[in-house]
Amino acid sequence: MFKKIASYVTAKDQSIPMQQVDNIKECQKIKNETIITIDPSCTFQEVIGFGGALTEAAAVNILSLLPQQQEEILRGYFDPKDGLGYKLCRIHMNSCDFCTDSYSCDDVEGDTDLKYFNIERDKKMVIPLLKRIKEYCPDLKILVSPWSPPAWMKTNGDMCHGGKLKDEYKKTWARFFCKFIKAYKEEGIDIWAVTVQNEPMATQVWESCIYTAEEERDFVKDYLGPTLEEEGLSHIKILIWDHNKDIIYDRVKTILSDKDAAKYVWGVAFHWYGGDHFDQLKKIKEEFPYVNLVFTEGCQEGGVKLGSWELGERYAHEIIGDFNSYTIGFMDWNIVLDTVGGPNHVGNFCDAPIVVDKNEKKIYYQNAYYYIGHFSKFIKPGAKIVASNCNNPKLEVLVGRNNDNSLVIVIFNKNQEEIEFGIKIAGEIFSGKSSARSISTIILQNQ
Repeated sequence: MFKKIASYVTAKDQSIPMQQVDNIKECQKIKNETIITIDPSCTFQEVIGFGGALTEAAAVNILSLLPQQQEEILRGYFDPKDGLGYKLCRIHMNSCDFCTDSYSCDDVEGDTDLKYFNIERDKKMVIPLLKRIKEYCPDLKILVSPWSPPAWMKTNGDMCHGGKLKDEYKKTWARFFCKFIKAYKEEGIDIWAVTVQNEPMATQVWESCIYTAEEERDFVKDYLGPTLEEEGLSHIKILIWDHNKDIIYDRVKTILSDKDAAKYVWGVAFHWYGGDHFDQLKKIKEEFPYVNLVFTEGCQEGGVKLGSWELGERYAHEIIGDFNSYTIGFMDWNIVLDTVGGPNHVGNFCDAPIVVDKNEKKIYYQNAYYYIGHFSKFIKPGAKIVASNCNNPKLEVLVGRNNDNSLVIVIFNKNQEEIEFGIKIAGEIFSGKSSARSISTIILQNQ
């Protein structure tokens, strides 16, 4: 028997986000045409959590604020009680576009022994902030992604504009990963996982490096996997791809069909910029059931548009589609940007759930912050995704069952009209309303 515990709503015509409301009740029969059917006995993948990226840009913005404002943001994201309960964090190894300039941890040309490797740049802002974040989330899972090897390791002699890793530096680059992980460990920061390369099929004006599927496969098989083992780092998880979903299945198939490469691969990372393609995720899981799917980057391009309601709606649609397609974790891109959408050393400005005005010392919480929170605050790590279906495509639904047997139902309505619905679950019936342009989280407890 299920009992309603709480219900929260964020809506465009509502001044208070994540407001606790009484919008659902038990009933004897369904009177609505829209029916959400839930089978709590049918569960799928286990969720590891939600999170975002602590880029250098995010760090610059956070540290530009007053100390109490800095804590407000860190607590707002990573505190499991008063914040969004983030458990995942992505950082960049060497620079990415969301840095104040381009750099690497070893810019000394030909330094194959990596004698001059250092993380002094990271020690200034990113590492101190990670230590503060871990006060709220001691079991934080940190994912490391490179945008480019140092320029001297590449065919184009440039960290930006694509290019490839030179054959003679593949072992050195694999050792570079190990040096980075160990250097962070010395600072008291444990790394959980790495991706091989951010967006390996994109030549960008910012830091980028191209790998074909075969090149990524062979780098994992012959260099990265074995080197992590040699260095006592076999516990570090390797995720491949880290790019869009449009061609993800073919890419993954090429790599995982090689058993000598597949044995090193824990997961597949992906972004949202190439469209939904949720079917591609399902195909991967059906053919390679042991592999883990993790969303590792997504943001609204084109700079900040304060107050844009579409921002949060993009996140809700992605999260629901991904987790209903076997995804286990979700990481937003920059957790904080300034009012322009940076800093970004090539002007590739984007939007973020939290935006700060560094001069006025103001913090703006965009609706994306709350939309993500409708999932991350309530669907806890260890939760299982539950089978659900809605007969009305105007409502998008995700259901999770936590370890305490509480059932979390998230209902997303991107339409201009209120929609009445019924919920059928294990022989019980509830009825409710979904406001126009809203997201709702309903928590039921199995008695």
